[in-house]
Amino acid sequence: MSESMALVGLDVHQAQTVAVVLDPGTGELRVQRLRGEPAKVVPVFLEDLDCPVRAVYEAGPTGFALARVAEERGLDVRVVAPGSIPRAPGDRVKTDRRDAKRLVRLFAAGELSYAFVPSETDEHFRDLVRCVEDARKDLMRCRHRLSKFLLRRGHRFPSKAWTQPHERWLCQIHFEDAPSRATFLDYLCAVQALVQRRRALIGALEEAVPGSSHAETVARLRCFRGIDTLTAAGLCAEVGDFHRFAKPALLSGFLGVVPSEYTSDEKRVQGQITKAGPPHARRLLVEAAHHYRHRPAVGEGIAARQAGQDPRVVQIAWRCQRRLHERWTHLAGTRGKRTGTVAIACARELAAFCWEAATLD
Repeated sequence: MSESMALVGLDVHQAQTVAVVLDPGTGELRVQRLRGEPAKVVPVFLEDLDCPVRAVYEAGPTGFALARVAEERGLDVRVVAPGSIPRAPGDRVKTDRRDAKRLVRLFAAGELSYAFVPSETDEHFRDLVRCVEDARKDLMRCRHRLSKFLLRRGHRFPSKAWTQPHERWLCQIHFEDAPSRATFLDYLCAVQALVQRRRALIGALEEAVPGSSHAETVARLRCFRGIDTLTAAGLCAEVGDFHRFAKPALLSGFLGVVPSEYTSDEKRVQGQITKAGPPHARRLLVEAAHHYRHRPAVGEGIAARQAGQDPRVVQIAWRCQRRLHERWTHLAGTRGKRTGTVAIACARELAAFCWEAATLD
């Protein structure tokens, strides 16, 4: 970094910001507390400095508004993910001043990795995708409560749960005592309400996809087996721009489907996956990977999704089917690996195929 470039660490909150400026000449730290909304007061403070400036702040509940306003004014303000900030294991003192000082020192040392800042429209689309995911989690919890309540009371459905026959069976259950009736009706109504809520959100998401910046990428990813609109939209919303990854291995690392590693001297040990990055995207990718246990085929659904798409993308999707099924068969059959391990390995390769399709020019 240039010697004349001032570095600023920002600890941003809703109503105030602590700014620590690293003087480019003397190396001294100057602390200043800024009152007001960060997106309004911080850019003015940075512009009032007498030299070129680069600033960094930790991502938090205030979002990316400050980074966007700074970009519009031509200021270099970067966002760092909280999990990527090194912290001493014995450090039990946390203040805004200390956090800002730590940020600017790590910034000067080049020890920070920065978060991707989506556009405001893309962030709105991502919020909708995450709302659908929240509804899915809420529905799963409510279903567990209801099923375990019925299990305690001796009611067992003999076939697959949460199907139409199962729903008709639930509506026929009756309890003699008032407390049990009230409990059962509350659990059942919660499940039914969440089913309707999730269905409405999925409909809104499907309507939002064609007008989003991810429309073309979603259409390409839908050509793959196991990836339909909901999965494709979720991957695009969490990954953002696939072109920001120079190679597919970087995307796999971002999604956290690469093995952890401990290497010292001549000893090299690889462990479980890192689980870095967005858990929602990782879950979608692993769920899609399970479809490749079946033999390669192009059914009516996949054929309809591939109609009118770039032939190169269709070819990549077919190559993906053949490769991942062969991989699944080898790992699960020949080597006897567990299903979860095989799914993770296939998900890692599926991410590479998705990157290839999404980055085609």
